[in-house]
Amino acid sequence: MYFDELKQDGIRLFECISGSKAYGLDLPTSDTDIKGVFAQDRKDFFGLKECTQVSDEKNDIVFYELGRFIELLVKSNPNLLEMVGVADKHILYKHPVFDLIQEEIFISKECKNTFAGYAKTQIKRAKGLNKKILNPVGKERKSVLDFCYVMYGQGSIPLKKWLELKGIEQINCGLVNVPHMKNMFSLFVQTKEDDYGFRGVTNEQKDANEVQLSSVPKGLEPQAYLYFSKDGYSKYCKDYKEYWAWVNKRNEARYQNTLQHGKNYDAKNMMHTFRLLGMAKEIAQEGKIIVQRPNREELLKIRSGVFMYEELVKRAEVLVEEIEELFAKSSLPEKPDFEAAERLLIEMREELYGN
Repeated sequence: MYFDELKQDGIRLFECISGSKAYGLDLPTSDTDIKGVFAQDRKDFFGLKECTQVSDEKNDIVFYELGRFIELLVKSNPNLLEMVGVADKHILYKHPVFDLIQEEIFISKECKNTFAGYAKTQIKRAKGLNKKILNPVGKERKSVLDFCYVMYGQGSIPLKKWLELKGIEQINCGLVNVPHMKNMFSLFVQTKEDDYGFRGVTNEQKDANEVQLSSVPKGLEPQAYLYFSKDGYSKYCKDYKEYWAWVNKRNEARYQNTLQHGKNYDAKNMMHTFRLLGMAKEIAQEGKIIVQRPNREELLKIRSGVFMYEELVKRAEVLVEEIEELFAKSSLPEKPDFEAAERLLIEMREELYGN
């Protein structure tokens, strides 16, 4: 199905402006997001051409088939509930059958989990982003050798430093387990004159993730004792993978904005966190969805990076606790009214396909 088909009478049921412009949080550079609901052509609906969603390449325009729309409303999906509560001035088209939808069928305590729960996920993501910004991982990947240490004097030094001091190549070293001491090894060194066939500390050509052991002649004395920080190396590998996956996927414009305001968090992400928490609080108190935000100025300050990251996280956590208490005291039903939603969908379908 193409977007031009959605404009046909009886196909398009609802269309509205969504996103930042619906929230009243748009800037001159903001795109116009559109969401809508459609009913499949009678032949397609009763036939085999099922279509539940239509969107453009950027997902700036998204239309949901009526059944899918009601299904997501029953699941208390924030994006779909916002369409029910959107301000009249942001509605671009409404079919008469769409007036049958009643907001109270879908408003329940489940919104605490979808609105505030999603906000908590955003806070967690913000913490992760903050950590990545403050602790960048170098592009050149470290090896096992960088996590090996040698006893030296009354302490220890990195293996690479020890090798440099001794003028030794790691390939000329051989390791043997030290009994009863985890990740501790006796370190032996061979010379050109005495080639014992040592395998080296690790196989650098194969990007090994472990040190390797060698066969050592009896009576040969170790030159040092080596400790391999295996846990440290494993954590580094995990951090390296996550960091560079994030670098490759991040929205570069938003990241540069994060660097510009200097607070080391995704300010747009945090703005929407507080938007969702505000909407969750209103649902608990008033039992309705308020899409256009009454605190535009405060939310835009968050977006511009006025506040410190730690302050915002603390405020968000306090607000989450308040929302938990409000929903606990609320008279809202525990779940959306599934039976009423099903009756509504049947009634709407009969209106659309009955004749």
